[in-house]
Amino acid sequence: MNKMMAASLLITAASCSAANAAEIAPINVPALQQEGKGVIKALATNLGGELKKAAKAGGLPAAIQVCNTKASPITAQVEADKGWKVSRTSLKLRNASNTPDAWEQAVLEKFAKQAATGANLKKMMFSEVVLDEEGNKTFRMMKAIPVGDNCLACHGSKIKPEVASKLDMLYPEDNARGFKAGDLRGAFSLQKSL
Repeated sequence: MNKMMAASLLITAASCSAANAAEIAPINVPALQQEGKGVIKALATNLGGELKKAAKAGGLPAAIQVCNTKASPITAQVEADKGWKVSRTSLKLRNASNTPDAWEQAVLEKFAKQAATGANLKKMMFSEVVLDEEGNKTFRMMKAIPVGDNCLACHGSKIKPEVASKLDMLYPEDNARGFKAGDLRGAFSLQKSL
C-alpha cells in the first residue's frame, strides 16, 4: 500500500486541538469513502451516459456541447440525490469554474507526484476530516481521474479540427489538451458535512 492510500485511511487533524481530534476519531472513514465512491459512480454513470448518447447522435462536437451544458445540472442532481457536494477539478483545466481550492490544489499536487513515480491512478484517493473556524466538521475526499484511451479524442495531442473548433468555441481558455493515456487528468472532489 502506498503512502497516499495509507494516508486516506487516517484522519488528519493537524489544525485541530487535541480535544477536537478526539471528537473526530470515531468517524467511520472507510464507510464515508465507500459512500463517496458511490457518489462518484453515480456522477460518472449519469454524465457518461449523456455524453455517449450525444456522441452517437451527433459526434464528438455534440458530446462536447452536452458536457458544456449538462454537466452542471447532472452534478447538481447527483448532489441533491446523494447529499454530497461533488465536483471535478484538475491542474490542467478546461473550464475555469472548476478551479481547485487550496485543499484540492495540494491534493492534486500530491497525486501528480505519485503519478510521476508510477502509482496506480485508478486506486489513488485521499480523504480527511477538516474543521472550519467555527469547528464544523467536513469530510473531504478526492479520487484521481486517469486519462483513458477514449478521453484522447478531446484531451489528447491529436484532436480532430472539428473537435478542436468546438472546444475553442466553448472553452476559450482550455488547458486540458496534450494528455497521453494513463496520465492524471484530474480528480473528483467530494465534501460531506458531518
